[in-house]
Amino acid sequence: MKKIILELLKKYYDSIFNSWSEKLFAEFGLKLSESQIKTYVESSLQTLIEIIEQGDYKSADQYLIDAYNLFSETNLTLLEVSQLFNSGRNSLLNNLQKDKSGDYDPVIILGFIDELIEQIYARYGVLHQNAEMKELAKDRDRLAHKLEMNQKYLSSILHTSETAIAVIDENEKFMSWNKGAEKIFGYTEEEVIGKPSSFLLPNEKKYHDELKLIIKDTQRTNDVLILDTERKAKDGRVLPVQLSVAKLPSINKEYNGRTIILKDQTQVKQLQQQVDQSEKLAVIGQLAAGVAHEIGNPLASISSLVQVIQRKNKDDILNEQLIIIKENIDRISKIVRELVDFSRPPSYETVIIQITDVIKTAVGIVKYDKRVKKVNFETDFDPNLPLARIVPDQMLQVFVNILINALDAIGGKGNIKVSSYYKDEYIYIEIADNGCGMDSETAGKIFDPFYTTKEVGKGTGLGLSVSYSIVKKFNGEILVNSEINKGSTFKIKIPVLEN
Repeated sequence: MKKIILELLKKYYDSIFNSWSEKLFAEFGLKLSESQIKTYVESSLQTLIEIIEQGDYKSADQYLIDAYNLFSETNLTLLEVSQLFNSGRNSLLNNLQKDKSGDYDPVIILGFIDELIEQIYARYGVLHQNAEMKELAKDRDRLAHKLEMNQKYLSSILHTSETAIAVIDENEKFMSWNKGAEKIFGYTEEEVIGKPSSFLLPNEKKYHDELKLIIKDTQRTNDVLILDTERKAKDGRVLPVQLSVAKLPSINKEYNGRTIILKDQTQVKQLQQQVDQSEKLAVIGQLAAGVAHEIGNPLASISSLVQVIQRKNKDDILNEQLIIIKENIDRISKIVRELVDFSRPPSYETVIIQITDVIKTAVGIVKYDKRVKKVNFETDFDPNLPLARIVPDQMLQVFVNILINALDAIGGKGNIKVSSYYKDEYIYIEIADNGCGMDSETAGKIFDPFYTTKEVGKGTGLGLSVSYSIVKKFNGEILVNSEINKGSTFKIKIPVLEN
């Protein structure tokens, strides 16, 4: 991992340097000269590289001293220094996110860089605080003023941070709770202060055992403890979080409690699930294409033999049977061709096309689904539909997803009607079924990612969400009308090609 990050830093070194320098000049050009900014950015990037290569932060000591002297001379406040470090972090992440060449998890790379910057800034904060304390010791009046200002800075950072930050005292009671924690977990400060440290734990033994280990490790060492776990929100949801725990500083070296920082990992987990699902779909596509190829070759040989026998045979009864065999071979061949078309890697180039052709292909694919038992497919296509600019493979995916949902709704027995028409500069495709239907609450959630009414293992909750995104990309819309036990109608609305 370190090798990959070093390669990325060196690869995008110039781009990161220029981006970071431009941001600092725009924000701090009145306090820092151009040469000071470039010197600082260059030393920062070199220090990052050295830390990764050496595996510790000792190489950052002189860099932090030089940075502190520069910022002190130019009268930069601690909050301004925080903005300066954040500019560097954003420049790093923005440039590294552009890289698509490596076979690695971008979430891990970005998380490592983010943690690295935070650790360096934390060390700068300690250096800044130590230097301030030495200076303040010379003048008690100035000490009181500086402490008050620092408290304001820390309070501002604490309460404006989007990350959940809390403090637990030596009696295992919450004594601080910021706005970020309130936003993530739903509890106000008044609801949490004084509650036991187990207040956010889900009701399972493993979380209580985990808390005992956290308390024991924090009392024993000054190291920051970081782990991935779960915590319970006010509405009952169990949220995946990254938990960072550190012992509160103490003059007498006794245990006075700890600080905890919780980062909501829900979106990260969802993105990882999407990546995993995409990989599964890619494997399924390759497998389908391979199976189709292996079936296609023997079918071609069988079809040829049947035609040879038909030409030589004079028995009428046998000829009728051979005709039936040939028709079924052609049917299997058609299924194989459609399977190959559907599993082929999609094109993302838009083309001008009459959308009816795509609808017919989707219906043809779904007709051979194993769920089709006694299904009556009705079609009513407008032969004079105007042209539209779409990506056929993606629109095929939309129609297939909705048709498969219709099959599930009717349980393989019932009616599915597919129609198309043109009205008010839009093409409309309606897919209606007479299945179980949905209530209004369910209908309002079906386009949310990972929402599904199907049993575990039978649905990912991504089909309609992906379909909705595809149609939106073409400036279209998906509308749904449904009633319990009366069926559902999905209406796909696509703008016609202008001029």
